Amino acid sequence: MPDPLAYDVRKVMAVLPHRYPMLLVDRVVELEKDFSIKAVKAVTMNEGFFQGHFPGRPIMPGVMIVEALAQAAGVLAMESFDLVGSSKLVYFMAIEQAKFRAPVEPGCLLELNVSFLQKRPRVCRFEGKAMIGEQLAAEASFTAMIADPPAAA
Repeated sequence: MPDPLAYDVRKVMAVLPHRYPMLLVDRVVELEKDFSIKAVKAVTMNEGFFQGHFPGRPIMPGVMIVEALAQAAGVLAMESFDLVGSSKLVYFMAIEQAKFRAPVEPGCLLELNVSFLQKRPRVCRFEGKAMIGEQLAAEASFTAMIADPPAAA
């Protein structure tokens, strides 16, 4: 990827359907199609989940960290399969071996490192690591499906 600054939040929103408060990828730093992605989430006190998780000791919920990894994987899949601009969506299917190693607090710059474990046209497996600097905050392997959006009701 020649210019990582060109993959800012506006470009992320052009690739993923997520919007605030569920958009958890702020920027893509590196992307190697068919292999891996490095993205970042700037964790701020303004995140809605900090109101209740936990008052007096704000910690990003583990499921939100895994969701951030899955969204980074979604960008990787959309770019790798040249689906940007299509109506295709990447659906989270399974989480395996999720481990949480360090709390993620407001003020952290969460680095999302995701790579393919298995790449198939409809179903892909990924491994992801969420880092705070050099410290591992969380890791998981997970599966996602690429499909058409659901029909309008």
